[in-house]
Amino acid sequence: MNEKLHIVEHSYKITRIDRERANGHKAACIWFTGLSGSGKSTLACLVEQQLFDAGVKTYTLDGDNIRNGLNKGLTFTEADRAENLRRTGEVAKLICDSGAVLLATFITPFERERRFLRELLGEMFIEVFVDTPIEVCEQRDVKGLYKKARNGEISNFTGITSPFEYPISPEIHIRTTSHTLEQSVNLILANVLPKIKLAN
Repeated sequence: MNEKLHIVEHSYKITRIDRERANGHKAACIWFTGLSGSGKSTLACLVEQQLFDAGVKTYTLDGDNIRNGLNKGLTFTEADRAENLRRTGEVAKLICDSGAVLLATFITPFERERRFLRELLGEMFIEVFVDTPIEVCEQRDVKGLYKKARNGEISNFTGITSPFEYPISPEIHIRTTSHTLEQSVNLILANVLPKIKLAN
């Protein structure tokens, strides 16, 4: 029988609000969701560069990078994918607690997971749905993943053998077939910048 753990969180004197004031902006988590190959990472990279150049403290968490380190041991079963996002959500919360603006690029296929993240991060959570038709994603298929999934070499692949639940009410809806890359970046910045501006 495992001994019951007695965990008491430590309270620190310096708060997120203190760090936000020091940084000159509020914290936020810009969460990019969409199919593999939809353009999440490309968009996040361009948005982060604009924010960074404007003096905003930023950091990016990428799905593939996280799975190469922190979540290396997790598979792509539904349970492990949920755990992947749970852990990432907790890391995102820590980064936001530092007063930074976090950009996260994860497929995040299920509404229940996006709801969990929204509840965990509260008003800091900004959902960006990168809406790219699966046909376009397959045409790109830089990693060759769709082809492998259709050949049965990859199981639980979102859009092929595992569902993608379209976001119900994302803060930002990027339609890549009608928005240019520049328009998409500007749309995101127009939404994010007012939210991270400190009150005078």
